[in-house]
Amino acid sequence: MTASSAGFRTPLSRARGLGSARHGVGHFIADRVTGLALIPLSIWAAYAGLKVAAGGYVVAVEWLARPLNAVLLGLFVVAGFVHLRLAIQVVIEDYIEGFVAKSAALIANYFVCVLGAALGVFAILKVALLGAF
Repeated sequence: MTASSAGFRTPLSRARGLGSARHGVGHFIADRVTGLALIPLSIWAAYAGLKVAAGGYVVAVEWLARPLNAVLLGLFVVAGFVHLRLAIQVVIEDYIEGFVAKSAALIANYFVCVLGAALGVFAILKVALLGAF
């Protein structure tokens, strides 16, 4: 047998012609991209949080009314929830057994993260556009 990729596959796999599920690469890239995006966004958010914390409510509303701050904060929230969803998905896939339990947990993970991101972006837009709650 040669040292080709077919030589490392099981006989059953060669007979069926099956390979990988072809979804791991996309997950890996999305995880890395959101992680890289969160590095500068987290530094910016920490700096902005300390700056806004020194003021009061009015300062925070004025700060969030600036378009750049609202956009960066929205990106921070969305990237954070996407990264969270991907991380929790890996944990669920690795540690929960049973098709029904795993599927229910993955669906719940997806909906909770989408809901959290939507609520965060809605709150940012409401304060940025209307000026207050």
